[in-house]
Amino acid sequence: YLSISTHNLNTAFMAHNSKLVGDATVGKTHLLSRYTRDTLPKTPQPTIGVEFATRTVPLAIGGTVKAQIWDTAGQERYRAITSAHYRRSVGALLVYDITRRTTFLNVAKWLEDLKQNAEPDIVVMLVGNKLDLVEKDPEKREVPFDVAANFAQENGLFFSEASAVTRCNVKHIFEHLLQEVYNQKMK
Repeated sequence: YLSISTHNLNTAFMAHNSKLVGDATVGKTHLLSRYTRDTLPKTPQPTIGVEFATRTVPLAIGGTVKAQIWDTAGQERYRAITSAHYRRSVGALLVYDITRRTTFLNVAKWLEDLKQNAEPDIVVMLVGNKLDLVEKDPEKREVPFDVAANFAQENGLFFSEASAVTRCNVKHIFEHLLQEVYNQKMK
């Protein structure tokens, strides 16, 4: 869940639901761990079903957001479980691995699942993860930046690339999503 509460004037408390979705091993758990605890898992293991973490974040416009963010399994065998958890979701980071084209090709399927099972006005940010790998060796990039950016634009998504390993853009992707969900709810 993504719980938003602002502590200015007489503002209200709002509870929301936000997800990390995408294929297995694209780095969803690493991104969440880096953002909420500023660490990486010591022994990475595939997520089974769903897990979550929380963090309280100040908003740029004032107030704070208490975010409870759900990490979903990317394996096909857990698809029914993860799809059921999309209900009432108003925010999602749709993650792919920029060094594995197949994970990007599956983004459309994940987006369709979100559209079918989440709130109609869900805020989605497409995130190309593992930027550190292509910064070390540009030949490893299998998904060009402009291809992903065009997909995001065509589908009304926000877009960024990130690296859980180097922390590059990790704070940005989560806090941009939180701000956009907040903006959507305040309309």
